[in-house]
Amino acid sequence: MSQSAGKAGLNRRSRVVTEGDQRAPNRAMLRAVGFADEDFGKPIVGVANGQSNITPCNAGLGELAEGTASAIRKAGGMPQLFGTITVSDGISMGTEGMKCSLVSREVIADSIETVCRAQSLDGVIAIGGCDKNMPGALIALARLNIPGVFVYGGTIKPGHYAGKDLTVVSIFEAVGEYDAGRISRHDFCEIERRACPGKGACGGMYTANTMSSAFEAIGMSLPYSSSMAAEDQEKLDSAVESGRSLMKLIELDLKPRDILTRQAFENAISVVMAIGGSTNAVLHLLAIAHAAEVELTLDDFERIRGRVPQLADLKPAGAYVAADLHRVGGIPLIMKMLLQQGLLHGDCLTLTGKTVAQNLAKAPAQPPAGQDVVLPFDKPKYATGQMTILRGNLAPEGGVAKTSGVEVPHMMGPARIFESEEDCLEAILDDRIGAGDVIVLRYEGPKGGPGMREMLAPTSAIIGKGLGGSVGFITDGRFSGGTFGMVVGHVAPEAQVGGPIALVQEGDSITIDAEKRLLQLNVEPAELERRRSEWKAPPIKYRSGVLAKYAKLVSSASNGAVTD
Repeated sequence: MSQSAGKAGLNRRSRVVTEGDQRAPNRAMLRAVGFADEDFGKPIVGVANGQSNITPCNAGLGELAEGTASAIRKAGGMPQLFGTITVSDGISMGTEGMKCSLVSREVIADSIETVCRAQSLDGVIAIGGCDKNMPGALIALARLNIPGVFVYGGTIKPGHYAGKDLTVVSIFEAVGEYDAGRISRHDFCEIERRACPGKGACGGMYTANTMSSAFEAIGMSLPYSSSMAAEDQEKLDSAVESGRSLMKLIELDLKPRDILTRQAFENAISVVMAIGGSTNAVLHLLAIAHAAEVELTLDDFERIRGRVPQLADLKPAGAYVAADLHRVGGIPLIMKMLLQQGLLHGDCLTLTGKTVAQNLAKAPAQPPAGQDVVLPFDKPKYATGQMTILRGNLAPEGGVAKTSGVEVPHMMGPARIFESEEDCLEAILDDRIGAGDVIVLRYEGPKGGPGMREMLAPTSAIIGKGLGGSVGFITDGRFSGGTFGMVVGHVAPEAQVGGPIALVQEGDSITIDAEKRLLQLNVEPAELERRRSEWKAPPIKYRSGVLAKYAKLVSSASNGAVTD
């Protein structure tokens, strides 16, 4: 038995299963799943496996879990595999099922926490691929605070058609393009057939790749692992190395809260800004910080946004996909560029047992010549991050805007009111939304949805109709990582709890100004008070089951929509 295994095993679980005859039933149960006498002093390590063929994001995770388990066993640990769920945002998008997406983050967190606490595990490695696997897993690791590692299942490779790279968002945009007569039926069908060519999470810098990048930056995943393609051998090799790394963490007794410091969260936010990541990163990082008992607010995102340029030209508003970022240097390249400019905390500990600066010692500090996936620091795609926190009388607690690809980041226009995503999409496709309009889609927040649906279908239809730069979109729901344009989500307080968004009426003038960080309803205060006196909360849409429980427990989006 290795020194590391003996030391770690004596710290926790081995006492439970070896001391005294009263523990004989524990040993008997473990013998039935493969333990021998010599195994009871070893660390017992959970492998939380999100394998599923529900979505391509998770379809290859079983192989990674087996590789990780084998590495743990060879390093002196006893791996115990257990499953956790996933849902596919891409498949449920635009349907009632999307209300379960954010809920699944909590279910994943609760399930991993439940198993690890019940079995008194010495450590855990979580393997996931789709959007909520990652924050769900890290929320659990932060709550448990036992040595832990996250392994990302990897990005999908791009599809190709007519000389263009395709992602899942290409299909959503094609709906609007076809409806507007901008592409043929043949082209529409070919895009649908080719957009998702294999296993892996959605290929642009959407939510899955944003969160995997944030986790690498925060120190909970191995360097270079966040941008690897799911089907490449190096992804399996990285998963195996992650298993070995977890055993080192157990030996060192290095726990998630030693890594998940405030400075580490600031590093993650800086990287998200530099890569042009998903607005969902705001929601998820706030929730993980809450679980880790680290103070983090919307103001921290805005403060960091103002000093960090966007260096990468990635979809949805850019030209390239995550696999291209990996090809030119991956997240370590981005981090080294930021570190050189004093925009990262280099002394933060990571799962390697080394600091950020030590991990990046051999990483290049400049993007390679002959490519424009990552731009030089002095010639960025944007001078500041494109994820802006807006406030005003329409969003007293804040809203999150992503203005990448918008030439004029301010507008004022008449409100077009919708209280369901389906009605909103129908209006867009029927050409009832025109340039200058400001869509207000409400009662889709954490409580009001319930579940805070993503709005990729209507926002992509707007892009497909050619209105991306001229139509505003405001919601107390969320946006997909694939969304871009003049959009503001996470508006809080939400409509269901009487937030000002509930008081907007058809035709009211609304100002969206990303430069002034303003979201304003241009209506006199006395009129708003009159409307408030007449407003009544509608009944929650679900009376029982998981969505009803979620609606009772969930907090404001401005706090990460947490449930504890």
